[in-house]
Amino acid sequence: MIFHRVLSRAAAVLAVPALLFTGCAGYTFGPIKPARLANVKSIAVPTFKNMTLEPRSSVLVTNEVIKRIQGDGSYAVSTTAAADAVLKGTLVEIRRRPLRSARYNTLKTREMEFEIYIDFTLEDARTREVLADGRARGSSNIFLDENFQLTERQSLNEAASEAARDLVTRLSEGIPGQTGVATGRDILGNRRSSSF
Repeated sequence: MIFHRVLSRAAAVLAVPALLFTGCAGYTFGPIKPARLANVKSIAVPTFKNMTLEPRSSVLVTNEVIKRIQGDGSYAVSTTAAADAVLKGTLVEIRRRPLRSARYNTLKTREMEFEIYIDFTLEDARTREVLADGRARGSSNIFLDENFQLTERQSLNEAASEAARDLVTRLSEGIPGQTGVATGRDILGNRRSSSF
């Protein structure tokens, strides 16, 4: 009887640390960057190019990307001269798509979706080698009111924020499968397969 009590207490004492330490086995502290970008500590973000007809939207998108990089914490934002890498981007397309029309007038749009597409390239600041590239997308749905310009601008801000989140997530976490045209590899450095 005493042997069983001692054995059960010993098992309880050993089980508590085992349960405490195995719960955190997969966690690490600090940023977890892709191996290909492990040496990049700071990124310069010059103003993106604007290939759309929407004025001042490239500055809006660039500012959103800088905010996301600062908020993520994986990289520091720096000047081009002091940075390890340079993030170049081009705002290539803004799409507007009606989602819902008015109840009694199908030609009048009540809800729209705005999509923003950004092509980006992350280059080594010294060697100009392409470290990562791809296309980021952001979208926003909004109900239109009488002041269409204000409503559209607010929706574009939200879509730009989503595109910036997509871009920075790819750089800081290395989502597999996002292939780049220039490198022929995904963000983790894996050789992409051609699937036609």
